[in-house]
Amino acid sequence: MTTHSGATITESAVLQALRSVEDPTQHQDIVSLGLVRDLQIQDSEVSLTLAFTTQPPATKAALHSGAQKAVSQIPGVTKARVKMGSAAQPAAAAHAAHQAAPAPSADFIPDVKHTIAVSSGKGGVGKSTVAVNLALSLKQSGAVTGLVDVDVYGPDVPLMMGAKGRPGMFDNKILPVEAHGIKIMSIGLLVSEGEALVWRGPMIHSAVQQFLRDVAWGPLDYLVCDMPPGTGDAQLSLSQIIPLSGVVMVTTPQDVALLDVRKALAMFRKLNVPVLGVVENMSYFMAPDTGKKYAIFGEGGGAKVAEEFGVPLLGQIPLEIETRKGGDTGMPVVVGQPGSAQAAAFRQLATAVTARVTALSGLQLPRIG
Repeated sequence: MTTHSGATITESAVLQALRSVEDPTQHQDIVSLGLVRDLQIQDSEVSLTLAFTTQPPATKAALHSGAQKAVSQIPGVTKARVKMGSAAQPAAAAHAAHQAAPAPSADFIPDVKHTIAVSSGKGGVGKSTVAVNLALSLKQSGAVTGLVDVDVYGPDVPLMMGAKGRPGMFDNKILPVEAHGIKIMSIGLLVSEGEALVWRGPMIHSAVQQFLRDVAWGPLDYLVCDMPPGTGDAQLSLSQIIPLSGVVMVTTPQDVALLDVRKALAMFRKLNVPVLGVVENMSYFMAPDTGKKYAIFGEGGGAKVAEEFGVPLLGQIPLEIETRKGGDTGMPVVVGQPGSAQAAAFRQLATAVTARVTALSGLQLPRIG
């Protein structure tokens, strides 16, 4: 029990507030369902964990937001921290979960012809910008395209695409939000803006499965997946879940980005995921008054790493303020500035990716493990 600014914060008061948060799928509150774990009160701060079981991602996100709001509104609470976890598995289930994952099956998303991952070795290289503009360029070429944002720690796609509203439900399927003629699914559409997600690997694994299997994508030529950056457990799990046609690796020319992209390329090689090629983003800046190119982050790095791994350099995207503005306003550059050099570079990238997918689609790579 803690007193702060004249208000007493007790465990019973916190639990009472949490009883107002009801799971719509089970019609019981989260306290009665036993989801509330590790409740701690320290001075004016309250922390707890929601131990989820089989709830779908939309429900988990809604319950997390509801719990965060309920605790924050308790008199005297200055900070509420709600973590997302999972209930302990029975021994048999835990053993099964650690067995080698089955090979991804095309039947997992049967109406999708090709699934393209856009990944990077590190954050800050413009991976999501490339994913968004690639998806839109594929759509502009006449392909039916969807975009799934599986970067759960930084779900920027809704903002960059100007996607509004929350996904609906119909016939036990999640209805994706549409923007610029593309179907979109992202955890960013399910949580409040600025809300942090504290998810471990198993929850990410489950969420991505449902984003693919339980979303009404309909027939698609391409489903572009904006992956998390890096080479951690989440990336390994996602690569095993998604039946990938190939991965597009995004880097900048600078050495630190190239160091990390080599690790990411090596990871996908170990997973036998086809590497479509490398995209060098922020490749150069062209002065609008003179037309002179400036290699702000160095030059030749993308081509070097592509040659090192025996894959094509798919494109070099110039650095330009209009690309940043488009991402901030929900009007990506290929839509807002279709005549720009950046839009042309993204359309060329889409052409190169299409050619690589076609060339590699007949290859059957052996699985490891």
